[in-house]
Amino acid sequence: MGLFDGLPVPPDKAHLREELSRIDESWAAARFDSLPHVVHILTSKDREGALHALKEQSDIIEEVVDEVVHAYHSGFNRAIQNYSQILKLFSESAESISVLKIDLAEAKRRLGARNKQLHQLWYRSVTLRHIISLLDQIEGLSKVPARIEKLIAEKQFYAAVQVHAQSALMLDREGLQTVGALQDVKSELTKLRGVIFNKVLEDLHAHLYNNGDYSSYVGHDEEYRLANGGAIGLTKSRVLSSQLPPWLSFATPDEFLETMQKSDAPVHVKYLQTMVECLCKLGKVAAAGAIICQRLRPTIHEVITSKIKSHAEHVSASRPGIGLTTYSSSLQTLKEQLETYQLSKHKHSNGVSLSATLLAVSPVTPVMAPMGAAQSAARELLNSILDAITRIFENHVIIGELLESKASQHADINTPKSMVADITWNAEAEVTGGYTVGFSLTVLQSECQQLICEILRATPEAASADAAVQTAILAGKVPSKEERNGSEDGLTFAFRFTDTTVSIPNQGVQGWNKKGQGASKEGYGSAAVLPEEGIYLAAAVYRPVLQFTDKIASMLPKKYSHPGNDGLLSFVENFVKDHFLPTMFVDYRKSVQQAISSPAAFRPRARAAASYTPSVEKGRPVLQGLLAIDLLTKEVLCWAHSMPKFAAELVKYVQTFLERAYERCRTSYMEAVLEKQSYMLIGRHDIENLMQLDPANSCLYSNIKDNASDAYGIEVEKQMSDLLLSLRPLKQENLIRDDNKLILLASLSDSLEYLADSIERLAKTFSMACNEVEEKSTRLKTPRRNEVSSTSSKDLASFADDYRKLAIDCLKVLRIEMQLETVFHMQEMTNKEYMDDQDAEEPDDFIISLTAQITRRDEAIAPFVSGIRQNYIFGGICGVAANASIKALADIRSINLFGVQQICRNSIALEQALAAIPSIDNEAVQLRLDRVRTYYELLNMPFEALLAFITEHEDLFTPEEYANLLKIEVPGRDIPPDAQDRVSEILQ
Repeated sequence: MGLFDGLPVPPDKAHLREELSRIDESWAAARFDSLPHVVHILTSKDREGALHALKEQSDIIEEVVDEVVHAYHSGFNRAIQNYSQILKLFSESAESISVLKIDLAEAKRRLGARNKQLHQLWYRSVTLRHIISLLDQIEGLSKVPARIEKLIAEKQFYAAVQVHAQSALMLDREGLQTVGALQDVKSELTKLRGVIFNKVLEDLHAHLYNNGDYSSYVGHDEEYRLANGGAIGLTKSRVLSSQLPPWLSFATPDEFLETMQKSDAPVHVKYLQTMVECLCKLGKVAAAGAIICQRLRPTIHEVITSKIKSHAEHVSASRPGIGLTTYSSSLQTLKEQLETYQLSKHKHSNGVSLSATLLAVSPVTPVMAPMGAAQSAARELLNSILDAITRIFENHVIIGELLESKASQHADINTPKSMVADITWNAEAEVTGGYTVGFSLTVLQSECQQLICEILRATPEAASADAAVQTAILAGKVPSKEERNGSEDGLTFAFRFTDTTVSIPNQGVQGWNKKGQGASKEGYGSAAVLPEEGIYLAAAVYRPVLQFTDKIASMLPKKYSHPGNDGLLSFVENFVKDHFLPTMFVDYRKSVQQAISSPAAFRPRARAAASYTPSVEKGRPVLQGLLAIDLLTKEVLCWAHSMPKFAAELVKYVQTFLERAYERCRTSYMEAVLEKQSYMLIGRHDIENLMQLDPANSCLYSNIKDNASDAYGIEVEKQMSDLLLSLRPLKQENLIRDDNKLILLASLSDSLEYLADSIERLAKTFSMACNEVEEKSTRLKTPRRNEVSSTSSKDLASFADDYRKLAIDCLKVLRIEMQLETVFHMQEMTNKEYMDDQDAEEPDDFIISLTAQITRRDEAIAPFVSGIRQNYIFGGICGVAANASIKALADIRSINLFGVQQICRNSIALEQALAAIPSIDNEAVQLRLDRVRTYYELLNMPFEALLAFITEHEDLFTPEEYANLLKIEVPGRDIPPDAQDRVSEILQ
């Protein structure tokens, strides 16, 4: 900023600032030295020019000074004028104050002379105003009853209470107590107090049960909304929450109205708060609490009953003809189901109806099954009722907390601070009439428990402290602390059962009885909605009750949040544990026993399909006993899915059933193979090792057909054949000659494999369900609900392994049995002379017998095993027959050309019989039997030609087999003495 920037230069002479900016600031120095400037002018070449420039700067400065002086001069003049005016005003004010003092002194003198007279006039005016006010009040009080009645009619209850309270205070004033005309008004106000109380209580009661104009419930039915003041819905309630509610529009502004206007609570909560405030202003909190307690149980009973009736009407309207189900119609339905099952047995001659099988073995009817209509109906009904009860309890929590807060305020006002710590529930109960959140929860759970008992057909005994609490309240007494503690700790119910079964031939089904009918008429009428009732509906009840308990727990205030308040869930869990599970175990154990002990349980199907099919519905011949076990296992695990907490216990039941079924299968297996050579052989260590090494054995585990024609497979096959041939001579009694037993083994193997696959799938599904429950429990942080463990799935998987192992043992026995049959027939070649005199037209009798047996058994077993398993059973015959034929040459005494042809004819017949089996490996069969024919045709060669063949095919046969070709006598063939040495030399 320049030195001259702050000078007051007018805008029209702004050029002066520019001129000033060109002047050196040294001219304005405090200690100005003129000598340098004089020297500069004198030494300048243009002295006149420098002097002229200096003069111009002087003129500019003088002009600026003139402007500054002019600007400040006008300001000074105005300041002087203003100061003069101020002095003038001060002088005038002083003169006026002096005059005012004189006037005031005169007024004081005059008023002092008439003081008493003025005081009398003032008192008279006050009295007259008071009389006029009293007359106005009397006139207003006479109109109060009509005004209150009008407010009541318009449901402006809070305004009516305000008017009543204000009028009552006015009537109690000293000046109005002696007015005779107001006695009638006072009497009317006393009556109106009761009227207001009744109206408020009725409206509060309606909103408690979601039947009021401002209830929180928004129904799905338009008619319900219209009947309950449908203009107030959830959306509108949020809009009104920030405004003054309509039921307070005529109220006088006070602290409560201000609180309501600022509150963000939903409309229904504000309304309930208003009703409680009305009761407090009326001084009727205790009376209201007592009446709510008295009406709580019958109202809840009515709510449940009406809900069931509306549900029944809805079902009847949506599904005509199914709405109301009676005892007789249910029995008729059951009879029709049984007849349908009998008819289905004729319709499914080549297949199996799983639903019919389940109906035949299950201890419950299809309606009562885990996925049955009764279960879904009970679950839907109970969810609907408990949802309504939950919304009702939400209102009770609001009212209970409001009343208890009023009780605590009353205690704080009337109780010394030293006794605050000793205030108990009894003090609150005296103020609230015994009504608390804990009491309402107890009654709600009690009624729900009664309903559940009706559905389950269990009769509860009066063994809970809840009865003592209600009796005390109805008698006008406050229950003792011991009774109160007992009621608040939860519900403790004892219960017994009515007779719940009827006798139906060959069925363990759930039914009805006359005693149960009588009980249902006095209850809630749930039989009108449910197609069937009984203990098995506990599964449908459990999950809704669990969800209901969680919702209730989330609503409860902290002082009530303790484990004792889940009494309904505890009742259901105890019922399931002590009654439902034992009953289920007995029923299903009986069904399992009947399924596995029936004569037809392990009887292969007589009319099996011509070929094997993997689908049970399309004809897979699973044994009836094991099919029944599979269906019962799935059904029990369905029950476990409905009740996760008891899943581990139900899985133990399944393990027990599977263990019994396994023992029965083992018994049936042993009956077929006991004391038979094949059974004893598969238990030998050497045989077992060879069977494990056999490539054909892989199909037992992977369902993939392996090619056993490789060198490794042939070597294993040869070792197995040598072991079996070493058992000669075989006796017929050591073999399984009964084809029915072989069919049983085949059918048992396939059925066991079917059941093992099913158990594995169930184990995986159950394990996934366990993991989901554990994850949910971890998320919710509820250790009490950490109900199931995956260890049970491992046990189920181990049962699947046991069943599959037994199925494999059946197949191994069948394979060894067919190989032993081959050895038994082929052993007739030994010590026999093949010196025929003509061409062979037919194979030997033992070959005919063997091929006929192969064909017969193949046709009998084919419908019961898959193609891969069929190949495994009959695939070992060829190798044994080929090896037996070659080894038999050492024991044949003599043979000629026709004998060689006979043996070749035998191999051709055997090849044809094996090739007729659809699943057999024809290439492997031909390879092995071609080797037999090649071996015996070598007998027709001269010795030199035989040596040439051995030279070219030294690995085709073993040295021992080549040596046997030289040992046997063949007519017309010369064998030199050193033939053996020459052959040995070639093979070395």
